[in-house]
Amino acid sequence: MAFWQDGKMKLMILESGAKARTVKGYLGKGWIVEACNGHVQDLPSGNGSKQRSKAMWAASKGELPEPPWDWTDGAEKIVNSILARARKSGVEEVYIATDPDREGEFIAWRLSILFSEFSKIYRVAFNEITKSAVSESISKPREIDSNLVDAAKVRRYMDRLVGYRCSRFSKSWNLSSMGRVQTPTLGFIIERELEREAHIPIEYHSVHADSHGVRFNVRFHEKDDSDAWFDDSGKHRADRTSENELAKSAFNALASSDKLTISSVKEGITKRNPQPPFTTDTMLQAGNSTLGWSVSKTSRVASTLYQSGFVTYIRTDSTRTNPASREKVRQYIRDKYGDDHLSKGVDAKDAKSKENVQDAHEAIRPTNPDVDSINASADEKRLYALIWARFAASQMSQSIRERRDLEAEIDGCEKSLRGTASWRTHSGWEAVFEQFNGNVRTKPPEGILEQGANWPIEQSDENPRIITDQTKPPRRYTESSIVQAMKTAAIGRPSTYVSTIQKLTGRGYVKSEGGSLIPTDDGRMLWIDVVPFYNEQEQEVGLFTPEFTSQMEGNLDLVESGTNDGPAFWDSFVTQFRDIHNLALNIRKQTATPRQKSWIESRLAHLEPTMKDELLSGKDIAEITGDEARSIIDKLQDIGNSLGYPPSEKQAALIVKLADQLGIDLDGALEIAGVREMSALTGGNEGTASELIGNMIEMTKVLPASESQVKLIEKLAEQNDMDISEVLVSIGLRDVSELTKTSASEIISKMKGRSRGRSKRSRS
Repeated sequence: MAFWQDGKMKLMILESGAKARTVKGYLGKGWIVEACNGHVQDLPSGNGSKQRSKAMWAASKGELPEPPWDWTDGAEKIVNSILARARKSGVEEVYIATDPDREGEFIAWRLSILFSEFSKIYRVAFNEITKSAVSESISKPREIDSNLVDAAKVRRYMDRLVGYRCSRFSKSWNLSSMGRVQTPTLGFIIERELEREAHIPIEYHSVHADSHGVRFNVRFHEKDDSDAWFDDSGKHRADRTSENELAKSAFNALASSDKLTISSVKEGITKRNPQPPFTTDTMLQAGNSTLGWSVSKTSRVASTLYQSGFVTYIRTDSTRTNPASREKVRQYIRDKYGDDHLSKGVDAKDAKSKENVQDAHEAIRPTNPDVDSINASADEKRLYALIWARFAASQMSQSIRERRDLEAEIDGCEKSLRGTASWRTHSGWEAVFEQFNGNVRTKPPEGILEQGANWPIEQSDENPRIITDQTKPPRRYTESSIVQAMKTAAIGRPSTYVSTIQKLTGRGYVKSEGGSLIPTDDGRMLWIDVVPFYNEQEQEVGLFTPEFTSQMEGNLDLVESGTNDGPAFWDSFVTQFRDIHNLALNIRKQTATPRQKSWIESRLAHLEPTMKDELLSGKDIAEITGDEARSIIDKLQDIGNSLGYPPSEKQAALIVKLADQLGIDLDGALEIAGVREMSALTGGNEGTASELIGNMIEMTKVLPASESQVKLIEKLAEQNDMDISEVLVSIGLRDVSELTKTSASEIISKMKGRSRGRSKRSRS
């Protein structure tokens, strides 16, 4: 296709700079290709008045709210720059080529409004960044898909409403946030941890010996034996026993023998099927299990591969691929491995219905299937090789292994031994996974595979071996397995897996250690103490259950496809949420929150016992209701206003810290307030402790700048081609000795900003 046919200048807007550079190479003359860097406008952020305003959610019946969409960070400058260049260049047509999903459509919708001064605005989308895909999309432009936009809006409204209201609720426990998808995902991790803590270890003994590379395990008990050994899940394990003496007897027999005799050989064949091409979740899991990467790293590298045109779109639930791509990779396989390595291909089994917009995308596959390696960074090469192998394997034949189930006997041992010999006779799809797999046995063992054959036991410290161990608790979730859990429960989507994990770790509810996700105390408190207010009500399913979240995700999918009406779904959700949230508030009133109890305890500690009893009406703090707690707090505040309370722990710690900065001891600090003991100060915002802290902060502002601050200013001055004297003159100083900590900090901040500006200009 000749992209510049009519001589008119055209503008294409994509999301990322890398993608824009790739597409610019395809379009060439007559095109301006720019990147908007993702979302340009969104719901107001933070806790400002816009977010709290009821007007933000106001809407006529049958319509969705239209809140005041705010610029995202840096977006206004980017958009104005693109607009200015388009006007100057005489652009007549604008092609919006944001990602082909719900979020991409939302961005396209906002851009279509921001660029409405141009008479011709087209929406184009491509599943892969190749010249042919870009060409085809330009030849078949479409309108903005209002169903996709509505789904994106409703998802935002739902997340904001739940997040804002429920997060405020959680602050009574000094917790930071709750989220529609984040919180039920946390629930998986907490429940697994509770299972681990409830686990009761069961001790067992096992004995084995190796011969010709085959491991033979002593078979102690059959399933119907009275002493049969079963694990926590009820699975029978014949190679384990609880009888220590029985295990020792078997081990001694093996240790005193130099051979075992094959008593039975059962022939068989094992066939292994290839898996379908990657979806988002299976790619994230494979990146973790095969490459040892975090899901965020896998996602980041995959994004680069997509933006550079190497692989198709990376947010998908589909395993379908187009016939042309399959034929290309099949020809590659035919040429390299032969027809016997081909099959009819793995059938696509999509996770969701045909109406699901997410299913409009193909699976993740290489854009050039006949190319098995690329010129890129080491990480990009590794992930590309994995994506390519997974796609190629989906068109390949089964791998085949010969299998021999062996039973053996040994003199002096009343129990038999079982082992399995296996060797691959046809690699099939495994041929393209050689770089990711370890050594695979391709020959039978040296021992004779016949009844009556003797196999040697080469005695060593490790052979034979007796093992005494105990059952382990269920494994903690990893990033990979929590993605799988989200997918199975249908509470996440390709675009939310990574961000959900990042929220849980970033907000302090989960920590990652050695690849395992471990809940923190705050995480436990949120799930165990706070979530039940929403989940243990009389409605059919709780707000933060996987069932409720999955149902909402399914409804959003139906809005995308046009099956459900967006405004009607939003109205029903608001009604449902309001009922659940109001009931949670009413339940909370029946008991004091941890924050209230802690505050009351801190104040009661300074009162006489008789006054404490009078305030609590003879109750224990754990027994007071929320209404009673509020009443007690009001009374304690009145008492504090008249009598005064000692400083809080935070205030005392800050006074000590500021004294250290000022180079004085605690006595010297207290002298500033005219007291001798910390307890002589009064707490609260209006107390003498607060006044002292304010005075000490003012004193620190005039402290001389530190040596490290001066050195940093000198370094920044050199980077900005300035003399240190110029910097000082700009703020009315003549010598470095006149710098204070505060003025030095201000200079450093300004000069860093100047350095960033110079860096950006030099890159452009």
